[in-house]
Amino acid sequence: MITVHHLNNSRSQRVLWLLEELGLAYEVKRYERDAKTMLAPPALREVHPLGKSPVVVDGGLTLAESGAIIEYLVERHGGGQLAPAPGTPARLRYTYWMHYAEGSAMSPLLLKLVFDRIESGPMPFFVKPFARAIAGRAKSSFIVPQITRHLDYMESELAKFRWFAGDEFSAADIQMSFPLEVAVKRASLGASRPRLMDFLGRIHARPAYQRALERGGKYDLIG
Repeated sequence: MITVHHLNNSRSQRVLWLLEELGLAYEVKRYERDAKTMLAPPALREVHPLGKSPVVVDGGLTLAESGAIIEYLVERHGGGQLAPAPGTPARLRYTYWMHYAEGSAMSPLLLKLVFDRIESGPMPFFVKPFARAIAGRAKSSFIVPQITRHLDYMESELAKFRWFAGDEFSAADIQMSFPLEVAVKRASLGASRPRLMDFLGRIHARPAYQRALERGGKYDLIG
């Protein structure tokens, strides 16, 4: 039995979705973020030294990193589903988007989250003006332009194909779901990029996506 160590409002939601798409049996062990810090609980460090989610246990294997987990599950249990054939142009696009999601798309989104918290977080009154000025400058001069560039790029790529790897839905679309959901929540992704919003609408309507929400619990990134 595959076990998913699942943290609320995290990347592990897409692992549950993948398992539902593949029709695999699995167990969910839930963890809740600290209400003040929004960090994962210490109990996750008992599963993996980094104390983060997702972590999947499959027999004697314990595996972290959502991209590695998705690739492993597709290769080990997918039976040829959700991945283009090796050696094809679609497979190269698939590999690219699997890595792009965390390697490129998430970086400026995480920076924005950090600097948003610097702007709004509690601090001594005499420090606030300086901290907020620095955070505002970092966002306006670098972070927001980078997010805009990435969103424009992804929007243009979906003009070429219906899905990120090509004309067929694949695990690359599952991997790409998280940065786009974060962008809606944190970076004002909306109607000005209709292809990205259409992509999100299509994945959210998939029965496997809905079943994963039932298994994983409340997921505020789409609320």
